[in-house]
Amino acid sequence: MAKPVSIEVWNPNGKYRVVSTKPMPGTRWINLLVHQDCRVEICTEKKTILSVQDIIALIGDKCDGVIGQLTEEWGEELFSALSKAGGKAFSNMAVGYNNVDVNAANKYGVAVGNTPGVLTETTAELAASLSLSAARRIVEADEFMRAGLYDGWLPHLFVGNLLKGQTVGVIGAGRIGSAYARMMVEGFKMNLIYYDLYQATRLEKFVTAYAEFLKANGEQPVTWKRASTMDEVLQEADLISLHPVLDKTTYHLVNKERLAKMKKEAILINCSRGPVVDEVALVEHLRQNPMFRVGLDVFEDEPYMKPGLAELKNAIVVPHIASASKWTREGMATLAALNVLGKIKGYPVWFDANRVEQFLNENVPPPAASPSIVNAKALGLPVSKL
Repeated sequence: MAKPVSIEVWNPNGKYRVVSTKPMPGTRWINLLVHQDCRVEICTEKKTILSVQDIIALIGDKCDGVIGQLTEEWGEELFSALSKAGGKAFSNMAVGYNNVDVNAANKYGVAVGNTPGVLTETTAELAASLSLSAARRIVEADEFMRAGLYDGWLPHLFVGNLLKGQTVGVIGAGRIGSAYARMMVEGFKMNLIYYDLYQATRLEKFVTAYAEFLKANGEQPVTWKRASTMDEVLQEADLISLHPVLDKTTYHLVNKERLAKMKKEAILINCSRGPVVDEVALVEHLRQNPMFRVGLDVFEDEPYMKPGLAELKNAIVVPHIASASKWTREGMATLAALNVLGKIKGYPVWFDANRVEQFLNENVPPPAASPSIVNAKALGLPVSKL
């Protein structure tokens, strides 16, 4: 028998039982569920990552839906337990769902939700922050000051990279990659080279228009180029940010051979998925090239870093905080809750998971729909035409 886990309960007499495996930011998501007659149980166990058995204990004998986290492995065992408890809905509080066996969910008829459409700018902003921090060696300089080592200005003290006029490379020019590119082009007047299987027409038009603006004001115009290969980006760019999806084709996309193709003083940013980068090869490359710098928000074996990475001064490492703005995290919680609620209430699936502003507007009731169900087609769920 599974060991009981500690919980916090809202609306104990609610008709539908919804479980959240973690406390989530804000209270709107709770209020929306309670308003629709849900009993909300929030796990308060002092564990960063719950085990499968912990989650089974949370699900219990009757559960209509679960809101989970990307640190949890949702596979056959959990979807079977949820189905036996009468549950038909699960939502990740994340845009990614690499932790979810969607085929297993399909087998048990469980709708799988995620939360795109709310993280774009926040994630791009962190990538931009890491870019600037790495270029200007801000973390190293901060540690230097705090250690009491500063005794006066020196010509060579923490000399870094100027971004203006340099080339930013973007691998994966989807919503987040394009938002990041715009920030770096407009904010720092960088030239752009990007690689994507699909042409980023809107991004190209933006850079072209900005170039015309600069030219009209007597400044050097920026340029853009769509690379024919990823290696072309790695060879030409001074600053490279990774924004691909994670699948078999992108695992260790950046490896020893590709690192060797980059400029010796290049900067590499990864706010996408950890396994996109061969972290062992990266550590060795950083050791051999002290002016090569990286900014990492994600890691190959989270929550662990590969040996040696933490000791390297030319690496900035932060704990998977790309979506960690108050607005975004509260929005993610809201979308995840509404995914579960929508399935419980028999609502259709929203027509565009990337256009979710109406769900996030606190001044009006959200649409009667699930914002994003990744296996809606497999389950034959109706789609809202609103």
